[in-house]
Amino acid sequence: MSVALQLNPFSASLEAELARRLEVVRWFELDHGERAAWLGARGAEVVAIVAGGHIGGPTELIQALPQLKIVAINGVGFDKVDLALARSRGVRVTTTPGALTDDVADLAVGLIISLLRQIPAADIHVRAGAWPFGEWPLGRKVTGRRFGVLGLGHIGGAIARRLAAFGPVAYTSRAAKPVPYEFQPNVLALAGACDVLVVACSANASTRHLVDAPVLDALGPEGWLVNVSRGSVVDEAALIQALGAQRIAGAALDVFEDEPRVPEALRASPRVVLTPHIASATVETRAAMAALVLANIDAVLRGEEPPTPVV
Repeated sequence: MSVALQLNPFSASLEAELARRLEVVRWFELDHGERAAWLGARGAEVVAIVAGGHIGGPTELIQALPQLKIVAINGVGFDKVDLALARSRGVRVTTTPGALTDDVADLAVGLIISLLRQIPAADIHVRAGAWPFGEWPLGRKVTGRRFGVLGLGHIGGAIARRLAAFGPVAYTSRAAKPVPYEFQPNVLALAGACDVLVVACSANASTRHLVDAPVLDALGPEGWLVNVSRGSVVDEAALIQALGAQRIAGAALDVFEDEPRVPEALRASPRVVLTPHIASATVETRAAMAALVLANIDAVLRGEEPPTPVV
């Protein structure tokens, strides 16, 4: 039986379906020495890599697998895969677009409300029994804010449609689109024109640290940052400095530069809301994503075009 390398845990149902199709090696459970020995003995049997978008397909691993046919990503991010290498090797790279759009957009709205209304800290206040000894301080109003969406793809568009119910929406993207939102030519202009900047663009070399110190300064001390894209899009060190100096009002983050490690400065800040990369983490969406992963693998192994290819 051909082999699939599984680079991170998945749902029990997805893992069971993978095991019905291929011999699955749980790569993430092997140490460095075990991986090297396994590749030397059986690397030529591997036809598939299956991984979350935050892991992708490591370049050195792809290079070590001469019969690799597909890197099947359970997610929409493919920034962790060398697409030029995959293309040169004839390796298909697939993602699960569309399946997670609603959940990511919903979480973005939830993070905005949680951040401005201080919901996580208020919950702690009540659970700690502190309410009888003092009222919770006032939060900030969500309705009427100016919202900026960085990246108006499927997810950014879904976020914008939701936020339009709260206040005016502006966006920046590669080009203006036929949408009822104000277009800004770049992220710096967008940050200066909004109160809440929501990061929803793809992660790649051109967007690395796109949200940097000048952008945060343009957002200003009455502005908030929300990131449901990838940690690499935001200069985390610059964000920490801006928060510490109160150059922005606060931030809500579902993604980080070095997941799952989150800097202590962010974890300790009372003006930050943090979630552990859960934007697509619902039962319904993960089932839909799993179905796409399997459909892509099945198609490639049959020699057919996969449903949702990147390469």
